[in-house]
Amino acid sequence: MTSQNDAQTVFVIDDDTDVRDSLKWLLESVGLNVQTYENALAFFEGFDTGSSGCIVMDVRMPGLSGINAQKKLSDYNIELPVIMISAHGNVDMAVTALTQGAITFIEKPFDDQLLIDHVHDALEKDRARFVQRRSQSRIRDRYDSLTRRERQVLELIVKGLSNQEAADELGINRKTVEGHRAHMTAKMKVDSFAELVQVAIALGLVQGIAKP
Repeated sequence: MTSQNDAQTVFVIDDDTDVRDSLKWLLESVGLNVQTYENALAFFEGFDTGSSGCIVMDVRMPGLSGINAQKKLSDYNIELPVIMISAHGNVDMAVTALTQGAITFIEKPFDDQLLIDHVHDALEKDRARFVQRRSQSRIRDRYDSLTRRERQVLELIVKGLSNQEAADELGINRKTVEGHRAHMTAKMKVDSFAELVQVAIALGLVQGIAKP
């Protein structure tokens, strides 16, 4: 079975052939998977949606610059961490790249180990994002398995209503609410009120912590 780490790829985008080749050699020398592209459009066309990893991209390129390509990532549903590199960097360019979400901006020539360290950091951030999204997907699937009444009970309970208050709100008796609550917590796989609130926040059902 392929692990998440094995599945990650470093996507190198640079119009300079020598730079692409040297980065590919460097990153592969530490066991990383690498794909190279001479421009951002080629990367967009070749990117496999759902791929995991990070992007190492030059800021200055003919046609679509790195800064403008960075703006278009969301148009292609690409959420990978971005490391910007440039031989002609300046403060404004660095600020723009970082403001748009790049995790770092490195000026050429750079120390090989520095780049490797930043790439590993980017890949770790991507792994964390992958785990978080997988967790959110599981929570959403569990929520979707609830009946309409169980969802109503969940929303009232995390707002701080007691079983009796929830029963009054729904026009049913307390025992029925207790039954729905038991089924709901079992389906959501939570063992405490605090866990239930965390799940509700993840689902966007509440904006803050409700009272117990």
